[in-house]
Amino acid sequence: MKSKRTKGPAKRRKGGPGRRPITSITEHQRRTLREIRDYIARKGYPPTIQELAEILGITHASTHAQVSQLVRKGYLRREPRKARGLAVVREPEDEIADLIPVPILGRVAAGQPLFAEENVIGEVLVEGRVASRGRCFALEVDGDSMVEAGIHEGDIVIVRQQPVAESGDIVVALLGDEATVKRLYIREERIELRPENPKYQPIPIGPGDDLRILGKVVAVRHKSGPANVMPRR
Repeated sequence: MKSKRTKGPAKRRKGGPGRRPITSITEHQRRTLREIRDYIARKGYPPTIQELAEILGITHASTHAQVSQLVRKGYLRREPRKARGLAVVREPEDEIADLIPVPILGRVAAGQPLFAEENVIGEVLVEGRVASRGRCFALEVDGDSMVEAGIHEGDIVIVRQQPVAESGDIVVALLGDEATVKRLYIREERIELRPENPKYQPIPIGPGDDLRILGKVVAVRHKSGPANVMPRR
């Protein structure tokens, strides 16, 4: 009787038990992830696929493919049926950002030094790539006047300290004795601080008004508890 031919070891099916998930990231995917992360830092919400395609300078289909790969590899999470449903859930291991403590200021009075001891009420940890571009401070947002810019009550805005800003920038301005977060609008001789909520009217700035630009908003941190904000010791 003929003996049966012995078969070699069975090939493991793709995706079967024991197969390690692919988590390596290409340079193109790395840039896509970085642009999404930076967009969220600037705006407080993620870009649409079309907006991301314009930033990257590639087609909508190619951008969608890049995002799908990043979702599959565990770097992004995508919420279905949402145009702005992307969230960064992990960073490449070689790009873990250094965190820098930035002071959170309370009420800032006119004529008082910005970083006076009595103004500082806590600290927030901010990625070094955001806070290293100049001296920064943070403010907790009070009110809903900037909701359409993705800035909500209780959020913390990260502000780069600077005395001037361009039209269209979201700024922290000191108007009299009150600090406010608004979009700066400049046209010829007309200056306004504009809210991003139709419930509120723009604030016109006249020649006699005491207006000081304290800084430009460079990032938004949505408040999620004490893990994001550390009380100052």
